[in-house]
Amino acid sequence: MPPSIAVIAPGAMGSAIAARLVEHGCKVLTSLEERSAATRARAAASGMVGASDAEIANADIILSIVPPGEAVALAEQLATVINRSSKKPVIVDCNAVNVDTIRTIEDIVLSSGARLVDAAIIGLPPKPGTKGPALYVSGEAAVDVAVLGQLGLDLRRIEGPIGAASALKMSYAGINKGLTGLGAAMVLAATRAGAADALRDELALSLPHVQARLANALPDMLPKAYRWVAEMREIAGFLGDDHPAALIYEGFARLFEHIAADVQGQGTDAAQLVAFAESCKVNKPAS
Repeated sequence: MPPSIAVIAPGAMGSAIAARLVEHGCKVLTSLEERSAATRARAAASGMVGASDAEIANADIILSIVPPGEAVALAEQLATVINRSSKKPVIVDCNAVNVDTIRTIEDIVLSSGARLVDAAIIGLPPKPGTKGPALYVSGEAAVDVAVLGQLGLDLRRIEGPIGAASALKMSYAGINKGLTGLGAAMVLAATRAGAADALRDELALSLPHVQARLANALPDMLPKAYRWVAEMREIAGFLGDDHPAALIYEGFARLFEHIAADVQGQGTDAAQLVAFAESCKVNKPAS
């Protein structure tokens, strides 16, 4: 029998991972309390089953997949319920948090008698016919979730304590999303100065791989910008308050905060980023 698994929450990544687990014969529980109709529909489409907090606490494995700013609060909520339960699950924290934050979460989880696995999801939500994303795990309890590798997930063990997987996630996201932030900032500045077309053409000539990346990364970032704000601040915390590069990621947090507000208010910056990306696709470098 496959283990009982709960996935919180049924966002784009959580629901896609749940669908993969359901495909492999798992019953996947989730919390739908106070969730929107769209979220409930996404959970249903993924085969997830709404459950009470007590039922979720009784699962064998709980995957926490929420925006980084909600990770500690969810750990506290789960610990409160697990404290009242005789069963002690394994909680897999898959969130984009820094090493200090995951250690705070570890203290919370262990206080309930549950076990914690530090995890980092790298890649896009899984789709039928694809293997990814990669799910890196670390910590002593990582051996207790090895079964996830037999249930359709690309599980990769890091030999290291709690914090190792989060350090990987922070480092990778700092490069990957940092490049997107850098591109967005310079595209907006070039557009304001009337140099967007010249920037596009020069990228096509001297950095065609960067042009191709921005053509996809900029529009893909827009609906996610609000989620990236807290993640950039987690990366700044990962670097440390007295590290000069921490200021860069605080700046990216403020940039994504601005872009998220612009998207919501249908402002001009989001439209300019989309226009630049579309222009890159039309004006591809010669092969």
